[in-house]
Amino acid sequence: MVKERCGWCGEDGIYVDYHDHEWGVPLRDANKLFELLSLEGMQAGLSWFTVLKKRDRLRKVFDAFDPERVRRYGASRIQQLMQDAGIIRHRGKIEAVINNAHCYLELSAQQAPAEFFWSFVEHEPRLNRWETAHQVPAFSETSEAMSNALKARGFRFVGPRICYAFMQSAGLVNDHLTSCFRYQECASIISGTDTAL
Repeated sequence: MVKERCGWCGEDGIYVDYHDHEWGVPLRDANKLFELLSLEGMQAGLSWFTVLKKRDRLRKVFDAFDPERVRRYGASRIQQLMQDAGIIRHRGKIEAVINNAHCYLELSAQQAPAEFFWSFVEHEPRLNRWETAHQVPAFSETSEAMSNALKARGFRFVGPRICYAFMQSAGLVNDHLTSCFRYQECASIISGTDTAL
């Protein structure tokens, strides 16, 4: 029996694997949240598929997105990154990741990053019930609030659309279509009946 999936993931193995195992799964690990926020910023103006294809290389050159290491990058490191054809060579985005590492550590000193991000959905994933892709929003009032809060803390490349994509990826919202087999699986994680994924 063929599994029905959200149409955006297509048939490419990288995209299908991401859709089936990561997208929409509640994420609370601090370093993984920083990685995801960084990758969503890298996506701006590009497709998520482009980011996924470069994710392994991005993880390597950004020291597994360890904010303590990334914050120490200087001009010479930026220049090295700009020469790496395996990543997204956009100076503004690279500098934003470094800047955001500083901001992320400042945030972490005040409260757990997961506490900060999940507070925007009252610490429970929002279970949406979209039947078609056209119903899924590109941003929301919640993502606008998150964007404003992050910008106030000095973060860059964190507009409302980027924040909403982050919310979808990190499972703050379940935006799988109701016809997708992952909708119920992620809903089970949300309700606490399945913690294995």
